[in-house]
Amino acid sequence: MTPPTLRGRVVVLEPVVAEHVQELRRILATPAVRARWRDEDASPQWPFDDPSTTRFAVLVDGAVRGMVQYGEEDEPDYRHASLDIFLDPAVHGRGLGRDAVATLARHLVHDRGHHRLVIDPAADNEPAIRAYTAVGFRPVGIMRRYERDADGAGWHDGLLMDLLAEELDPPR
Repeated sequence: MTPPTLRGRVVVLEPVVAEHVQELRRILATPAVRARWRDEDASPQWPFDDPSTTRFAVLVDGAVRGMVQYGEEDEPDYRHASLDIFLDPAVHGRGLGRDAVATLARHLVHDRGHHRLVIDPAADNEPAIRAYTAVGFRPVGIMRRYERDADGAGWHDGLLMDLLAEELDPPR
């Protein structure tokens, strides 16, 4: 089943289709995004290569500006969703990430019935952490040596953050 198109204050989250892929690959190739997402698009089938992940193109005034995605844990005793996002560095600092994450969070809580959401930025990614905090995510703890560095030679820490349904703003 195709997920719905979601509307934020400024962004529109549209399920990724073939017409979005070229621009998403261009954004992933920018040094700032590649440093965090590495070779996410290495598979020729990307972004249609992972059936466990639901992906949305982040549109602003009809133009692709990034991608936000979620995965769901459906085991009833652990049910929750995890989110991730990248945006074109050309639009960083405009609140678009905050709007996209908040829009997706509302969908996951109010429409998909999740009681808890998680996100795990690199511990040194201060802009992302500020955006997620503004949505209502709270730090849970540092995951030491959580993820390989972009060059593949070392490891860096991740910050686990979560958001409970009752901490999210009311539905629109």
